Amino acid sequence: MDQICRKTPFYDLCSSVLRSNPLAPESDAKGLALIMVNATLANATDTLSYIEELIKKTPDLDLEHKLALCAEYYIPVVQYVLPQAADAINQGQFEFASYNIFYVKNEVNACDKKFSGSTQSPVGDRNDIVQKLLDVAAAIVKLLLNGLFEYKKICI
Repeated sequence: MDQICRKTPFYDLCSSVLRSNPLAPESDAKGLALIMVNATLANATDTLSYIEELIKKTPDLDLEHKLALCAEYYIPVVQYVLPQAADAINQGQFEFASYNIFYVKNEVNACDKKFSGSTQSPVGDRNDIVQKLLDVAAAIVKLLLNGLFEYKKICI
């Protein structure tokens, strides 16, 4: 696990997420990638719920509109794209998993861009965490794509 996290852009985040999952110590590299994608899905789901709560509470119509657009980006990510990435990893289709992760990064960036300029993003910090989780997941999937870690168990 440590060996893989050192090959990601956010070692501390990778290590924290994997060490908090009881399945990680017994997982191979493919399993660790799956854990990271599922952690990203959980975080994105929480972010979507937060956005939906903000939409209900804000009296600012411009902010409501921008948040609604962010929700439109997050809904397919949570309902389809990240679950497809997880399925792809399970099936050993790492290129498709990588494509899905890249797609999600673009959607989260698009949400952030809705707030560029005049409005401070109320979801900027949450989007940043999702982006970092995606970067870690992408790095692990890339290791699998490049065959640097086969399906063997990686010792902690």
